[in-house]
Amino acid sequence: MAAKYEEVLKIEKLYFDYSDTSVLKDVNLTLYQGDFLGIIGSNGAGKSTLIKLILGKLPYYKGSISLFGTDIKKSFPRDKIGYVAQKANSFNTSFPATVKEVVMANLYSKKGLFKRYNKQDEERFYEVIRRVGMEGCENRLIGRLSGGQQQRVFIARALISEPKLLLMDEPTVGVDMQSVTEIMNLISELNRQGITIVMTNHDTPALVEVSSKLLIFCSHGNGEFVDRANLTMEQINQIYAGKRRHNHE
Repeated sequence: MAAKYEEVLKIEKLYFDYSDTSVLKDVNLTLYQGDFLGIIGSNGAGKSTLIKLILGKLPYYKGSISLFGTDIKKSFPRDKIGYVAQKANSFNTSFPATVKEVVMANLYSKKGLFKRYNKQDEERFYEVIRRVGMEGCENRLIGRLSGGQQQRVFIARALISEPKLLLMDEPTVGVDMQSVTEIMNLISELNRQGITIVMTNHDTPALVEVSSKLLIFCSHGNGEFVDRANLTMEQINQIYAGKRRHNHE
């Protein structure tokens, strides 16, 4: 992996509050190109909040977030970032749009709203559709696809801008078990091809299995950043049972 040691994401002493509720406290981590970070923790622990902070969708009052060596408050590298939300929140599937229209729409940020697609864009579209296993479905309406197929299209939509970092917030919610396995395999393959992944998932064991690094949240918002190789399932069970607490000054 050529760019293995390029710094992609760095978070230092990050804090975040919702009004009078403290959500994140002293979160620290560093990711390099090719890493796969799994963010795990109970509901409300701050997993989705952290994704939104990295995307610049929420303001934080203390700490710093840098992408590719630059503080996101100074400059946000939109062309290097892909985002896949939970299926239920990512698109109005009743809208009469085809697979191709949904995927190609993500090029507007690069090309501008009124510029036409060129041959290179078309080739890129067919490449990402093939990568997610949806070739032959380009003219089907998004609302007529299964949940798993829809999520593959949303992944293709993120990939068409050629991101170096892919943020995924519970991308397997609302899809059947076979599709969950296929989507997790697809995400793992994208990571092996060099894309850095940051992902939350309700299926903790599956996420732990594919991740190289983990950020573990307890209910009080502290995150413990560890290599997967140094983590045991017993530790995860202890965290979810509320038996383990982190010591932070």
